[in-house]
Amino acid sequence: MPPQFLLTDQGVKNHEESKNIMINKPKYKVCRRLGSGVYEKCQTQKFTLSEAKHAKTKKFGNRKSLSSFASQLLEKQKIRYTYGLSEKQFSNYIKVATISEGTNTSEKLFVILESRLDNIIYKIGIAETRPLARQMVSHGHFTVNGRKVTIPSYKVKIGDLIKIRKGSENKKIFSNLSKKLKDYNFPPWIKFDPNKIEAEVRNTPKNDQAFLNFETVLEFYSR
Repeated sequence: MPPQFLLTDQGVKNHEESKNIMINKPKYKVCRRLGSGVYEKCQTQKFTLSEAKHAKTKKFGNRKSLSSFASQLLEKQKIRYTYGLSEKQFSNYIKVATISEGTNTSEKLFVILESRLDNIIYKIGIAETRPLARQMVSHGHFTVNGRKVTIPSYKVKIGDLIKIRKGSENKKIFSNLSKKLKDYNFPPWIKFDPNKIEAEVRNTPKNDQAFLNFETVLEFYSR
């Protein structure tokens, strides 16, 4: 029988910290390559300090400038990782945006991505990250126009009303939500009632994400 070890409080703390480092490390590596805007975990002081430490220990050689193809590929990956999409999902969105008429293709792509139900749950502050928002939707915690929706990619339209499902209102993940969202900066295209905890899509989302270059990505897929 293998020997058993008792961890002190400090030992437990160190163990948990090492686990967190291991969990965060892949995302940190992605953010170094694509930019801190990709993941919420990279938009923290912890990541900034990690980057400063990384810069001191890393020996940088002479880097070659990226080719046009490589730059476009990086921009594509930025958008994919930001919205948490598979390659197949993203390429399907590209096709829809390309064949749609009446609007700029890059704007259409942006609207498609922003109109996902999981993205809206994230944008109104109910979930701190898109992955968490995706999980919440999958577990059936929300309704759209009174009907339960469990598909994160569900496309929300102007006039749709999004609420927490009645059977989920007392869940721990939604505790003190009114207080938390009281002074939250909501997107201008969404009207949110912090007392009823309900959101109404009032307009088409406008692209204010300078971090993401949709035009470059469309050039990549037009090759």
